[in-house]
Amino acid sequence: MDKQPHGQVDGSNYEYIIEMLNITKTFPGIVANDNISIQLKKGEILALLGENGAGKSTLMSVLFGLYRPDSGEIRVRGKPVHISNPNVANELGIGMVHQHFKLVHNFTITENIILGLEPTIGPFIKIKEAAQRIKELSEQYGLNVDPWAKIEDVSVGMQQRVEILKMLYRNAEILIFDEPTAVLTPQEINDLMDIMRNLIKEGKSIILITHKLKEIKAIADRCTVIRRGKVIGTVNVAETNEAQMAEMMVGRAVSFSVNKKPQEAGDVVLEIENLHALSSRKIPALRGFCLTVRKGEIVGLAGVDGNGQTELVEVLTGLRRAESGTIKFKGKDITHDTIRTRIEEGMAHIPEDRQKRGLVLDYTIEENFILEIYYKEPYSKHGFLNKKEIKANAQKIIENFDVRSSLGSISLARTLSGGNQQKAIVGREISHDPELLIAVQPTRGLDVGSIEYIHKRLVEQRDRGKAVLLVSLELDEIMDLSDRIAVISHGELVGIKKPEETNENEIGLMMAGVAHGGAA
Repeated sequence: MDKQPHGQVDGSNYEYIIEMLNITKTFPGIVANDNISIQLKKGEILALLGENGAGKSTLMSVLFGLYRPDSGEIRVRGKPVHISNPNVANELGIGMVHQHFKLVHNFTITENIILGLEPTIGPFIKIKEAAQRIKELSEQYGLNVDPWAKIEDVSVGMQQRVEILKMLYRNAEILIFDEPTAVLTPQEINDLMDIMRNLIKEGKSIILITHKLKEIKAIADRCTVIRRGKVIGTVNVAETNEAQMAEMMVGRAVSFSVNKKPQEAGDVVLEIENLHALSSRKIPALRGFCLTVRKGEIVGLAGVDGNGQTELVEVLTGLRRAESGTIKFKGKDITHDTIRTRIEEGMAHIPEDRQKRGLVLDYTIEENFILEIYYKEPYSKHGFLNKKEIKANAQKIIENFDVRSSLGSISLARTLSGGNQQKAIVGREISHDPELLIAVQPTRGLDVGSIEYIHKRLVEQRDRGKAVLLVSLELDEIMDLSDRIAVISHGELVGIKKPEETNENEIGLMMAGVAHGGAA
């Protein structure tokens, strides 16, 4: 990989390294990009901001050669180009880190990075030389990647670094990041920001697709806002505040605070006593965990990713076996009950991984909405599905939760944007009118307008006397929504705090296992 494949596009006299001019891209029933123009300067970070389904990812897929535009022109280093597929994009020095990583899990990091570009001598792959080059790139950009580790053994944050290295290995100069922080912990987000700064220092240019205003303020130079497929405007980030960008994005003023009136919690709905569980690797993940959640309250579970939250949720929902301890739901021991029994008793679950656990991607939206209730009337009778009722149910949820898709309720789940997939799951679970809602990362990958909406719906559940267990890696979300905050560290309850009596710093120290909190 010594040659610079994109050196062939001369353009010493250009103002922008990338120009997308008057790009239009339509799909059946929807104009995803409506005459959009954006420009990227060399050595800058340009944020692309917009609601879920605004057309950001589609536009970048056009730039990366995954889609062909219906009309418009792309210029790279001042010269018009036709990007018919991702290989052409790579040749032009354009690389993309997708929102859902494209990695082979039982391959090593090196094998993933060189896939399709294997350096060989005769029939033999020069794997050691490739690993050495990956190690050098990793050190140059501060990525700290072990070339010999297997993908299945590394964290999500590390998998993202592998995707970045895949681009750098192919000599990419223009890097597109699609919602890069949607699956990262707060610490990994800080690390990614440092990596981006290193990339810019080394002369790269970055387009950052996001809807996290805090991150745009922290790292971007300019921000282009897209709403419903059209460019609303481009602003200098240093001269624009978060509220202004939010208003450009959703077309109205957005409230960043959660309106939550104080109320007394009622009877205990969920009682977890001395719970022990093993991780997938058969090591203790929960160690004597205890917690109660009452009617009319939101209990936020805060913790660094990987400290037992996933295992706790899986044990509560019946996806994982408890080794010992008890789970009582509305006073009844459900520790060994089936998943269906728990759902029928009134438990609902917004899962952490929307694609793996939340949806069947090749089912339609309306089919996904009845996954847990397909056998009940009015959705089926005598073993036959009632299509009319299934469609009516879907229309109601789509309307109530603003789920946007090209073909409405018959769209396949995989064709929805990440944020709309999330809204579909939240809508489905809340529509079951549960007694206990276990919401895990409910706003992961959502824009400010959708976050505001989901927060309202969670508070609405609480105000209606329902119990909500909120598991989130977003500390500000935990602080804003919770009536009580439970902190988990290494599978144990470290303490419980009321949000008005603590701050992010103290919760952070408890999450790290440095400080302990009493009961609240």
